[in-house]
Amino acid sequence: MKPLALYLPQFHTFPENDEWWGKGYTEWTAVRKAKPLFEGHRQPRIPQNENYYDLDNDGVKTLRWQADLAKKYGIYGFCFYQYWFNSKQLMEKPMETLRDNPDIDMNYCVCWANESWTRTWYGLQNEVLMAQEYGKKEDWIKHIDYLLTFFKDRRYIKIGNKPVLMIYRSYDIADLGRMKEVFEDRVRAAGFDGVYIISAKTAGEQDDRGELIDAYYYFEPGYSLKHGLKPWQTMKYNISVALRSLYNKCFKTTLLERMISMEWIYSSIENRKYADNEIPGTLARWDNTPRRDHKGLVYMGSSPSRFRENLGRLQDIVDGRGSNGTNMTQSGTVPIKNETAVNITQDKQMLTEPANEVDITIENLDINQQNNIAHEDGEVDIKELIIINAMNEWGEGAMLEPDEAEGYGYLEAVAEVIGC
Repeated sequence: MKPLALYLPQFHTFPENDEWWGKGYTEWTAVRKAKPLFEGHRQPRIPQNENYYDLDNDGVKTLRWQADLAKKYGIYGFCFYQYWFNSKQLMEKPMETLRDNPDIDMNYCVCWANESWTRTWYGLQNEVLMAQEYGKKEDWIKHIDYLLTFFKDRRYIKIGNKPVLMIYRSYDIADLGRMKEVFEDRVRAAGFDGVYIISAKTAGEQDDRGELIDAYYYFEPGYSLKHGLKPWQTMKYNISVALRSLYNKCFKTTLLERMISMEWIYSSIENRKYADNEIPGTLARWDNTPRRDHKGLVYMGSSPSRFRENLGRLQDIVDGRGSNGTNMTQSGTVPIKNETAVNITQDKQMLTEPANEVDITIENLDINQQNNIAHEDGEVDIKELIIINAMNEWGEGAMLEPDEAEGYGYLEAVAEVIGC
């Protein structure tokens, strides 16, 4: 099993956030302002050693630290959210920092978070800050050419010589067919066999255009909350929300309106039947009250021990699916063109250090050399993957990173299951 953790880049300032939310706004702004809303509510969440990192000023240092955490605790790689709005992009700096520092030992891919930005956090969904528009062919070319600068990275995750591109709401892209044709033309010209599109299964509409989608990943807890609960659980949750909301309205108070059992979500995840092209998803914990205050949602009963149990059951599911074996030889070692070897152990693959380390950057190589590196290091089998939400969604309380209250508990849960 190879866990991919979703990665939020909103830990640095940029002009648009300064304009919309106030000068100096980052994810930490909301995290620091959080307050407990009921007895035993752990807010604010404080990163261990008060590590309020800055992905701009301390980007390289922070990414190295996160890469070390991933390697130590069994996270195979990170999936960076990309915010691309018809040739306009936000929060691209952290991902570019990773790309431009090839010595940071981190597998990664991109998830295009293709939603419009609104003031949802303050209950103003109709106030659009940045509209998501998809443009035409020239805009698609700009997008894929930008992504190619990442696809050629030896660390970028690929399946069958196809760079992985996850799309959060592919259903919203009416012209996905033509867009994919443009993407594939540009990617094949660069020496790949195409682009591997993975669509999210979310609380919203599901994209059933199987001819355009290579695989799906489950975005949790949203999918299970909307589609995975038993009828009586959904009814109980909805009644609770309605009563709490009515109480607040009548008595002009700020009682937390949304609470639900994490056990319900884990049970849905663990008892689901997954197709071979579906990537199971899970989460460690969730509490988005730093962003939404009493309108937020807290999943009750999360703990490192229950998370570890959930991961163990997902590993059973993944192991039961098997591998197609395309990345393995009879000897158990895959030769790699840049003299890195992959050693196959009982239940995981571990990268050894390069035999002859050379100080190079992707930009200094010709296209054939780039492709030799890019095409083989990041190869994975779709059946091995799971998605964890998330490495660092602090504003939603969905993070593996250590905090003062629970330390490294959730990362240690991953390590115990993976066998690190």
